[in-house]
Parts: sequence; C-alpha cells; structure tokens
Amino acid sequence: MLKKLIRRKQQTISTNLYDRKKLAQQEQLPNHIAIIMDGNGRWAKKRALPRIAGHHEGMMTVKKITRFANEVGIKALTLYAFSTENWKRPKLEVEFLMRLPEEFLGTYLPELIEQNVQVKMMGNLDSLPAHTKKAVVNAMEKTAANDGLILNFALNYGSRDEIVQAVQQIACEVKNGTRSADTISEELLNDYLMTKGLPEPDLLIRTSGEVRLSNFMLWQLAYTELWFTDTLWPDFDEACLMEAIESYQKRNRRYGGLKGEEVK
Repeated sequence: MLKKLIRRKQQTISTNLYDRKKLAQQEQLPNHIAIIMDGNGRWAKKRALPRIAGHHEGMMTVKKITRFANEVGIKALTLYAFSTENWKRPKLEVEFLMRLPEEFLGTYLPELIEQNVQVKMMGNLDSLPAHTKKAVVNAMEKTAANDGLILNFALNYGSRDEIVQAVQQIACEVKNGTRSADTISEELLNDYLMTKGLPEPDLLIRTSGEVRLSNFMLWQLAYTELWFTDTLWPDFDEACLMEAIESYQKRNRRYGGLKGEEVK
C-alpha cells in the first residue's frame, strides 16, 4: 500500500511539473541561466557523511538539472564548479573535486552527445591537473559540433582575475600601437572575457541560503535577475529550477529604463 501511495505521489509531481514546463515554454524563457552550486558540504554534514559525499551527490544533481534545462529549452547553462579560491580547501577535498569532471564526463558524455549538448569551459584550464584537463578538453572536442544547450563549466574560474586578464590584453594592444585607447568600450571588453560568444545570463541562481556573488561573473551579471534559495545543491531538483524560471518570468526587466504603463 505504501509503495502504491509513493508511486501515485511521484506520478502526480511528474504530471504537475510537466504542466508547469509547458506553461513556462509559452512565455519568455531565460536564454542563459547561471548557477552557483552551493551547499554540498552542509548536505553531507547534516547526514554525518564526509564532505566528498556531498560533492558526489551534487554531481548527480548537475546531471538532473542539465537534462531538465535542455528539455525546457534553455540555450545556455553556466555552472560554477570550482573557483580560483577553492584551492584553499583541504588537499584531499580538492583532489576529489578535480576527479569529478573526469567521472561526470566519462559517464555522461554519450548522453550529452545524443542530446545535442555542447560542453564549454571558462577558467584557467592550464592550471588544472592533467587528468582533469584531458577529460574537459575531450568533452569539448567531441561536442563542438553540437548546437543545442551550451553546458558551460566555470572551472578554476574567478571573475576579478578574468577582468584583469582582459584589461591586460587590451592594454598590451594599446601599448604596441595595434589599438588606440579611444576604441575601448563595453563591447570590446566583452570580446576579451571568457564568456565571449555567450549571451549575458538572464537568471542567476544560488543555492544553500547564501546571498552573495562570490567572485562569479561580476561584469556579466550587471543586469541579471537574481534568485536565491535555502535549498542545498544536492537537494535542488527540477521543481526548484522550474520555480526559479517562473519567478524570472514574473519580473519586469527594465535595464534602467521604463516600460509600458510606467512611461505614462
């Protein structure tokens, strides 16, 4: 009897989610969603498990959310997987985190290819361990021709470092005479950032109750809609993503101007 009740509840949730997805697809969807995946360690601690167990469970959530984002029709999904500051964590935890891309892409890559997902990465690739770099490069090469959802991993990424590198490159061009200072613009700087070719995020999600950007896409998030949840990343599911999208669709994005009745 209990199993029947659980199965019936799961079917009801699935049907409800399907209906919500269809309704959302009739409205303007966010083209690009960025997520700060936070709370793996706290999820594990609540269950008296090692932190690495939380990271592994978080990896399973990445699979689930990527599939659903693709089904909904999101064009780009950027996931903050490892920051330049995360190297300060305990050595064993860092080593485990550096193995996760290899495990994730090793098991999930065939499905990503089948689902027409293109894997990208932003961050300092050359500073990653050889096995991590190899797994990421292999996934990018094998999905390069795909033109569906862009799954963009921010790996060994820090936004301040990204901006500094962009400014340094432009400054070098000015110094050697290949560019004049009066050609520097917002559009030009965009071309030197690691997100070149991607639209700016429409929606940023951060899990686990933290309300800060943590050196993530500081330039690109200037006009992004922000959505925070207390849900820990391993517990974040399709319904949570649907809730964030529905919240986004209720907002009035003015970009500093006025719209509709506000002008009158």
